Amino acid sequence: MPTVANTEGLDESKYKVVRKRRFVFSGMQTGRDNCIRISMYMGDEPIIVSPAYITFEIRRKDIVIPDYFFMLFLSKEKDRYGAFCSDGSIRSNLDWERFFDFNITLPSIEQQRKYVDVYLALQNNLAAYQSKVDELKLVCDGYIEELRRKMPLKKIGSFITESITKNSDNSIKEVRSVSVTKEFKLTNAKVNKNELSNYLVVKPKEIAFVQTTGNEKVLAYAFNDFDYPVVVSSVDKVFASKDENVLNLQYLSLFLSRKEFDRYARFNSWGSAREVFTMEDMNDVAIPIPDISVQREIVNIHKCYIERQRIAVQLKEQLNNLCPILIKGSLESNN
Repeated sequence: MPTVANTEGLDESKYKVVRKRRFVFSGMQTGRDNCIRISMYMGDEPIIVSPAYITFEIRRKDIVIPDYFFMLFLSKEKDRYGAFCSDGSIRSNLDWERFFDFNITLPSIEQQRKYVDVYLALQNNLAAYQSKVDELKLVCDGYIEELRRKMPLKKIGSFITESITKNSDNSIKEVRSVSVTKEFKLTNAKVNKNELSNYLVVKPKEIAFVQTTGNEKVLAYAFNDFDYPVVVSSVDKVFASKDENVLNLQYLSLFLSRKEFDRYARFNSWGSAREVFTMEDMNDVAIPIPDISVQREIVNIHKCYIERQRIAVQLKEQLNNLCPILIKGSLESNN
């Protein structure tokens, strides 16, 4: 995946080159995460990766097909074994030398090719489906960008209202955190669910956001698309639409989800120790507000994208879960 690190002024001469069907391995934190970090690059153009990673290739392709070798590591059993073999009190790393000593069972090259062909066919179908999903996202983003350029911008403060409803009777137990991935997530903090009276209530079709933007470099917010209310920290801000027939809050949510808006929020955040983007700053945000029917059309396209993206993720997980079955089938067929 593309790096999230700041690459400005990067000395690329120290980085390692990865070409098609070359492997990248990182033994760091295998024991902690119960996951062997290994990937086979399938792009046509070379990329570079951190010099901290180990890169390697299959030397004896007459004995093992690179794709089959990669399939061997797409199983939870292999991840657990990698974690078991990891050493270290804090990071629990899987050293290269230890990984190098792993034993693998290989069927004939013909059997490998047979099951690799099945895997690649399924992978190609998934890639084709994902490309259609990405096209939906482009349609949605393009529609929004066209509105932004062609319509007058209006400050949303006239169309939204802050909600300061607290869970005073402690009746709502659904505690959520507002994630940088712009969604509600189950909180990792230890919370006494019998003492939630100070938490803010976020009703369905309301938005909650975190005021601090300095550490995350994004506006962390979430739109409540559940059919029930949740509660969030009292330091967050919550707001609703004054009239959903004028401003659809899910339409507004699409604007807030854009990278351009993350940059806007960071630029308009203030403070020396903690940079904050306040409710007043949110009120000053200006967006195009077309007819409500247009807003709903854009929202429906985005809903379709979200659903298909969910299916794509599910298909990818199923494909990975299928790999151990393919491996088992190739070994049994070889006997």
